[in-house]
Amino acid sequence: MSDEADTTVITRTVTRTVVPLILVTAIAFLLQGHNLPGGGFIAGVMTATAVALIYVVFGQAFLETDIIAGSAVGRDGTREVGTRQVSAFLTVFALGLAIAAGGGLVPILFEAPFLTQAVVFIEHLPIVHDIELTSAFVFDFGVYLVVVGALLTVLAVVGAE
Repeated sequence: MSDEADTTVITRTVTRTVVPLILVTAIAFLLQGHNLPGGGFIAGVMTATAVALIYVVFGQAFLETDIIAGSAVGRDGTREVGTRQVSAFLTVFALGLAIAAGGGLVPILFEAPFLTQAVVFIEHLPIVHDIELTSAFVFDFGVYLVVVGALLTVLAVVGAE
Protein backbone atom coordinates (compact mmCIF):
# COMPACT_ATOMS: atom_id res chain seq x y z
CA MET A 1 0.00 0.00 0.00
CA SER A 2 2.34 2.66 1.26
CA ASP A 3 6.06 3.11 1.20
CA GLU A 4 7.92 4.84 4.01
CA ALA A 5 9.00 7.55 1.55
CA ASP A 6 5.31 8.34 0.86
CA THR A 7 4.51 9.23 4.49
CA THR A 8 5.52 12.23 6.52
CA VAL A 9 7.87 12.26 9.50
CA ILE A 10 4.93 13.27 11.68
CA THR A 11 2.87 10.28 10.57
CA ARG A 12 5.72 7.84 11.19
CA THR A 13 6.48 9.38 14.59
CA VAL A 14 2.84 9.34 15.70
CA THR A 15 2.54 5.71 14.58
CA ARG A 16 5.63 4.74 16.58
CA THR A 17 4.06 6.40 19.62
CA VAL A 18 0.45 5.27 19.22
CA VAL A 19 0.98 1.58 18.32
CA PRO A 20 2.52 0.64 21.70
CA LEU A 21 -0.31 2.48 23.48
CA ILE A 22 -2.90 0.59 21.44
CA LEU A 23 -1.22 -2.72 22.22
CA VAL A 24 -0.99 -2.00 25.97
CA THR A 25 -4.67 -1.04 26.00
CA ALA A 26 -5.51 -4.23 24.10
CA ILE A 27 -3.65 -6.31 26.70
CA ALA A 28 -5.49 -4.50 29.49
CA PHE A 29 -8.86 -5.22 27.85
CA LEU A 30 -7.88 -8.85 27.33
CA LEU A 31 -6.89 -9.29 30.97
CA GLN A 32 -10.00 -7.61 32.41
CA GLY A 33 -12.51 -9.09 29.97
CA HIS A 34 -13.79 -11.87 32.22
CA ASN A 35 -14.69 -9.38 34.99
CA LEU A 36 -15.36 -6.05 33.26
CA PRO A 37 -16.37 -4.87 29.78
CA GLY A 38 -13.74 -5.84 27.28
CA GLY A 39 -12.25 -9.18 26.49
CA GLY A 40 -10.84 -11.13 23.62
CA PHE A 41 -12.89 -9.60 20.82
CA ILE A 42 -12.13 -5.93 21.47
CA ALA A 43 -8.50 -6.70 22.32
CA GLY A 44 -8.18 -8.57 19.01
CA VAL A 45 -9.72 -5.71 17.06
CA MET A 46 -7.35 -3.25 18.72
CA THR A 47 -4.30 -5.42 17.99
CA ALA A 48 -5.33 -5.81 14.35
CA THR A 49 -5.84 -2.04 14.17
CA ALA A 50 -2.30 -1.46 15.43
CA VAL A 51 -0.88 -3.80 12.79
CA ALA A 52 -3.07 -2.18 10.11
CA LEU A 53 -1.71 1.22 11.12
CA ILE A 54 1.85 -0.08 10.75
CA TYR A 55 0.90 -1.52 7.37
CA VAL A 56 -0.62 1.72 6.11
CA VAL A 57 2.19 3.97 7.33
CA PHE A 58 5.27 1.81 6.72
CA GLY A 59 4.04 -0.49 3.93
CA GLN A 60 3.75 -4.21 3.35
CA ALA A 61 7.49 -4.72 2.81
CA PHE A 62 8.22 -3.42 6.32
CA LEU A 63 5.53 -5.64 7.80
CA GLU A 64 6.86 -8.70 5.99
CA THR A 65 10.57 -8.19 6.61
CA ASP A 66 10.64 -6.57 10.04
CA ILE A 67 7.50 -7.87 11.74
CA ILE A 68 6.81 -11.27 10.18
CA ALA A 69 10.42 -12.03 9.10
CA GLY A 70 10.32 -12.24 5.35
CA SER A 71 8.05 -13.07 2.48
CA ALA A 72 7.92 -16.27 0.49
CA VAL A 73 9.80 -16.61 -2.76
CA GLY A 74 8.21 -18.52 -5.60
CA ARG A 75 9.82 -21.27 -7.68
CA ASP A 76 10.72 -18.81 -10.40
CA GLY A 77 12.52 -16.56 -7.90
CA THR A 78 9.82 -13.89 -7.76
CA ARG A 79 8.43 -12.69 -4.48
CA GLU A 80 4.98 -14.00 -3.61
CA VAL A 81 3.37 -11.04 -1.91
CA GLY A 82 1.76 -11.83 1.41
CA THR A 83 2.01 -15.63 1.17
CA ARG A 84 3.94 -16.02 4.39
CA GLN A 85 1.76 -13.40 6.08
CA VAL A 86 -1.45 -15.18 5.21
CA SER A 87 -0.02 -18.50 6.34
CA ALA A 88 1.10 -17.02 9.67
CA PHE A 89 -2.24 -15.30 10.24
CA LEU A 90 -4.23 -18.44 9.40
CA THR A 91 -2.08 -20.36 11.89
CA VAL A 92 -2.91 -17.77 14.57
CA PHE A 93 -6.60 -18.10 13.66
CA ALA A 94 -6.52 -21.92 13.90
CA LEU A 95 -4.62 -21.85 17.19
CA GLY A 96 -7.13 -19.40 18.66
CA LEU A 97 -10.05 -21.51 17.52
CA ALA A 98 -8.49 -24.59 19.12
CA ILE A 99 -7.85 -22.73 22.40
CA ALA A 100 -11.37 -21.28 22.55
CA ALA A 101 -13.00 -24.61 21.74
CA GLY A 102 -10.70 -26.41 24.18
CA GLY A 103 -11.59 -23.93 26.90
CA GLY A 104 -15.23 -24.79 26.37
CA LEU A 105 -14.69 -28.55 26.13
CA VAL A 106 -12.50 -29.05 29.22
CA PRO A 107 -15.46 -28.75 31.64
CA ILE A 108 -17.07 -31.71 29.87
CA LEU A 109 -14.16 -33.85 31.11
CA PHE A 110 -15.25 -32.95 34.65
CA GLU A 111 -18.90 -33.75 33.89
CA ALA A 112 -19.92 -30.09 33.77
CA PRO A 113 -21.83 -28.33 30.96
CA PHE A 114 -19.96 -26.87 27.97
CA LEU A 115 -18.25 -23.52 28.80
CA THR A 116 -18.77 -23.89 32.56
CA GLN A 117 -16.41 -21.45 34.23
CA ALA A 118 -14.14 -22.04 37.21
CA VAL A 119 -12.27 -19.60 39.44
CA VAL A 120 -9.16 -20.13 41.55
CA PHE A 121 -7.93 -17.53 44.04
CA ILE A 122 -4.22 -17.48 44.86
CA GLU A 123 -3.62 -15.49 48.04
CA HIS A 124 -0.68 -14.14 50.05
CA LEU A 125 1.64 -13.49 47.12
CA PRO A 126 4.45 -10.94 47.31
CA ILE A 127 3.81 -7.58 45.59
CA VAL A 128 0.40 -8.38 44.05
CA HIS A 129 -1.04 -10.05 47.19
CA ASP A 130 -3.97 -11.89 45.54
CA ILE A 131 -4.59 -13.19 42.02
CA GLU A 132 -7.86 -14.45 40.58
CA LEU A 133 -7.41 -17.03 37.82
CA THR A 134 -10.47 -17.84 35.75
CA SER A 135 -11.10 -20.34 33.00
CA ALA A 136 -12.95 -17.59 31.12
CA PHE A 137 -9.56 -16.08 30.30
CA VAL A 138 -8.67 -19.16 28.24
CA PHE A 139 -11.79 -18.64 26.13
CA ASP A 140 -11.11 -14.88 25.85
CA PHE A 141 -7.53 -15.56 24.76
CA GLY A 142 -8.77 -17.97 22.09
CA VAL A 143 -11.25 -15.39 20.82
CA TYR A 144 -8.43 -12.80 20.80
CA LEU A 145 -6.29 -15.03 18.57
CA VAL A 146 -9.22 -15.83 16.27
CA VAL A 147 -10.04 -12.14 15.78
CA VAL A 148 -6.39 -11.13 15.25
CA GLY A 149 -5.81 -13.99 12.80
CA ALA A 150 -9.01 -13.34 10.84
CA LEU A 151 -8.63 -9.57 10.57
CA LEU A 152 -4.96 -9.71 9.66
CA THR A 153 -5.64 -12.41 7.04
CA VAL A 154 -8.22 -10.13 5.44
CA LEU A 155 -5.78 -7.21 5.64
CA ALA A 156 -2.97 -9.22 4.04
CA VAL A 157 -5.16 -10.59 1.22
CA VAL A 158 -6.73 -7.24 0.42
CA GLY A 159 -3.38 -5.46 0.74
CA ALA A 160 -1.75 -7.83 -1.73
CA GLU A 161 -4.33 -6.94 -4.39
